[in-house]
Amino acid sequence: MKLVRFLMKLNNETVSIELKNGTVVHGTITGVDISMNTHLKTVKLTLKGKNPVTMDHLSVRGNNIRYYILPDSLNLETLLVEETPRVKPKKPTAGKPLGRGRGHGRGRGRGRGR
Repeated sequence: MKLVRFLMKLNNETVSIELKNGTVVHGTITGVDISMNTHLKTVKLTLKGKNPVTMDHLSVRGNNIRYYILPDSLNLETLLVEETPRVKPKKPTAGKPLGRGRGHGRGRGRGRGR
């Protein structure tokens, strides 16, 4: 399972997120998108070496996140189960070739007579 798919299931969980610049964000997740951008409510933002600041809402860009600190009460076994099984792509069968194949030599270069 991809990490971002796991994180998308953490709605309404209270987590701490450490950012690459040392800032710690503590809040309740309202949503995580495919780029790992994390949206939180009831946030306490602690910049490195500064006093904490409280906010109603905050969005954290995914590429700024160093790691998530999850609550101990979180049941990881149920969250890590994938709902949809993976479907393997079908291999092409013998017979009609895919694409143009061989014998179609035109279509390269500038063209003739121009």
